[in-house]
Amino acid sequence: MAEGEKLIPINIEDEMKSAYIDYSMSVIVSRALPDVRDGLKPVHRRVLFGMHELGVRATGAHKKSARIVGEVLGKYHPHGDTSVYDAMVRMAQEWSLRYMLVDGQGNFGSVDGDSPAAMRYTEARMRKISEDMLADIDKETVDHKLNFDDTLHEPTVLPTRIPGLLVNGASGIAVGMATNMPPHNLSEVVDGITAYIENNDIEIDELITHVKAPDFPTGGTIYGYDGVIEAFKTGRGRIVMRGKARIEEVQGRESIIVTEIPYQVNKADMIKKTADLINEKKMDGIASIRDESDRSGMRIVYVLKRDAIPNIVLNTLYKFTALQSSFSVNNIALVNGRPQLLNLKELIHHFVEHRHDVVVRRTTYELRKAEERAHILEGLIIASDNIDEVIALIRASSNADEAREKLVERFKLSEIQAKAIVEMRLRQLTGLEQDKLRSEYEDLMVTIEDLKDILDKKERRMEIIKDELLVIKDKYGDERRSTIEYAGGDLSIEDMIPDEQVVITISHAGYIKRTSLTEYKTQHRGGVGQKASTTRNEDFLEHLFVGTNHQYMLFFTQKGKCFWMRVYEIPEGSKTSKGRAIQNLINIEQDDKVKAFICTQDLKDEDYINSHYVIMATKKGQVKKTALEQYSRPRTNGINAITIKEDDELLEAKLTTGNSQVMLALKSGKAIRFEEAKTRPMGRNASGVRGIRLQDEKTDEVIGMIAIENPQEESVLVVSEKGYGKRTYIDDPEDGEAVYRITNRGGKGVKTISITEKTGHLVAIKSVTDEEDLMIINKSGIAIRMAVADLRVMGRATQGVKVINLKGSDSIAAVAKVMKDENDDDSSVVPDADSSIVDSTQETDNGTSLDTTDENE
Repeated sequence: MAEGEKLIPINIEDEMKSAYIDYSMSVIVSRALPDVRDGLKPVHRRVLFGMHELGVRATGAHKKSARIVGEVLGKYHPHGDTSVYDAMVRMAQEWSLRYMLVDGQGNFGSVDGDSPAAMRYTEARMRKISEDMLADIDKETVDHKLNFDDTLHEPTVLPTRIPGLLVNGASGIAVGMATNMPPHNLSEVVDGITAYIENNDIEIDELITHVKAPDFPTGGTIYGYDGVIEAFKTGRGRIVMRGKARIEEVQGRESIIVTEIPYQVNKADMIKKTADLINEKKMDGIASIRDESDRSGMRIVYVLKRDAIPNIVLNTLYKFTALQSSFSVNNIALVNGRPQLLNLKELIHHFVEHRHDVVVRRTTYELRKAEERAHILEGLIIASDNIDEVIALIRASSNADEAREKLVERFKLSEIQAKAIVEMRLRQLTGLEQDKLRSEYEDLMVTIEDLKDILDKKERRMEIIKDELLVIKDKYGDERRSTIEYAGGDLSIEDMIPDEQVVITISHAGYIKRTSLTEYKTQHRGGVGQKASTTRNEDFLEHLFVGTNHQYMLFFTQKGKCFWMRVYEIPEGSKTSKGRAIQNLINIEQDDKVKAFICTQDLKDEDYINSHYVIMATKKGQVKKTALEQYSRPRTNGINAITIKEDDELLEAKLTTGNSQVMLALKSGKAIRFEEAKTRPMGRNASGVRGIRLQDEKTDEVIGMIAIENPQEESVLVVSEKGYGKRTYIDDPEDGEAVYRITNRGGKGVKTISITEKTGHLVAIKSVTDEEDLMIINKSGIAIRMAVADLRVMGRATQGVKVINLKGSDSIAAVAKVMKDENDDDSSVVPDADSSIVDSTQETDNGTSLDTTDENE
């Protein structure tokens, strides 16, 4: 140990504690957190001040970045050159800052995460907006401190006219705390600050009407507003951002086009990760991804597979990729050198306070300068009034000091005034120059009065702040880039899919699809119909149902099992496509078939599922009622709905409220009507009770079941296999007499249509009203849609009228009712390219028109 040195033992814990506190305070105060007043961290402030000192103005030429970095490094920021250059680069990137502060020339990186060129290759200069951040810095508006080696002074804050923290945000990780502040729109922020200046007691709710939400440089959509409100009110919140996407057809394929991505998302990374998800089979529906971005803008194309539903794919992209990401707001900034969590009003308040301080200091400086100049002018005016004596006095003096002393003594002047007179130029003795002195002095006196008035009245200072802000808004204000979707919230697929009406069709061979109801048009009774579906090898459509996208589908199979699905999960197909095999969508057995399906509302709604029942009927006449609640817990392999006896199969399942009446119809033309209450609710595994007695156990069978809610309003529609159909009242609307009398279940029933060889067996029974349309489909795949009102009501035991003209041995396969489409022209059908439309008044073989009159018994 050298002489004179001594060791002082120190507790290592205390040393670590104090050293770590010193380090953390240094990081918090002079590295990672922005100042609430100008919104800048020290490095950004030093870059701008360094450029200001170098004279690299917005109107001048660009200078090499290395030169600027060297200036900042050598004078104010004794850290690595990359830290300075990286900070400057970020200030020149349009996808990083909402309002760029540096105008870069050369390669400053890209939104794909490419690094910028080295600083020896790039050039930079200030932007005009930065000059407004430094405006009045030479007027003693802000405090300066010594730099790291105590040789120069640097500003502790900029006298900014731009509310930098709000418009550009900030992010930084300090020790024990971090900040993450989103950027906002300058025009909105100025409006908000103006509103605050006009009323200091303004509520945050009112400020939000001006500053609506963050506004990100990369645009995108702010999805959901709750996080925004929370962030504005508390300083913390989570804002969900989504890219902007639209669905369009590219080269014959449905594609999703993304034109804007969320803030701080690396585009190349996002595309790569999406591709990885597709390759790992974690995402379905996308065939390929192309990045077609160029200098005119961003364009990412996701080409979809042919059977993909664009909305569901887009929703999956939002769910699993960075196309939707969140911004966690944490408004921590330095207030008087201490970190604080700030809400919107506090941020505005501190900026206004800073501007007020700057205006006071600037006015004080300008007043001092004006008074100093006025003092000198007073001396010069005295001298010019006594010019001959002054000249004589100066000429008689041996040196300047003596001349000054004599002037002070003779004219009672101050040292400063005497010095100014001695240094006066001869040209100032002309008459014109003397007039100038007087007018300058008068103007100065007016200015001094004005400046004193500003310092006396706070209202005037606030008015100045407001006016200067409005000038800034006019200069740099622009439209919002990020749109706000107020209705957004937690992500759910339903949000992406319009709840529109769709037609669900199931073919005899088990192919299913959904088609928008608008694809079907109305024809008059007796038309031949239009091609409804392309089916395979004599397949035909057997079920047709109208529902909405958000409903739940319950599938009941002939073996008595129930499967569960959402309507929007059914693959979409055009009117002429054949659809997808049900076997591929639900885990149904090979030899089983879907016989009935029910569209229900939300199965998670307790009141709904406990007040509704499913009533089922089998071909052999069994009926069974079960509470809907029993079907509200789906399993992928299906659940038992009814135990089916040998030689029987499930035919129909209907949703009821427990108070309806049930009608069953037989192939032989008989029908029975009984109260639903006659069948008590049973468990899922029960096999039910007898509903109707068959005329002949071997040949007869049940062809349909209807549930009647309003017997006074509904009528029964029956259709036979050879195209005859009719409507009959359930209860006579005039005298209320029952046309179909109510009996006990298990009876033989009454005649509902007169069955002859001409009509063929009964194939369908439906309950209908005048407000509905009818869809009839032949085994050959031809469909016709007609208004129920076109079929007039007839007696119970009549044969009916011909409702569809059948060619050859064709027969009716399915009948379904659909809601009337108000927009349709009743008399026209818009054919598809491959539709087969025949004139609806075409002559039949025997020369009569299809629009036949009644053919009663």
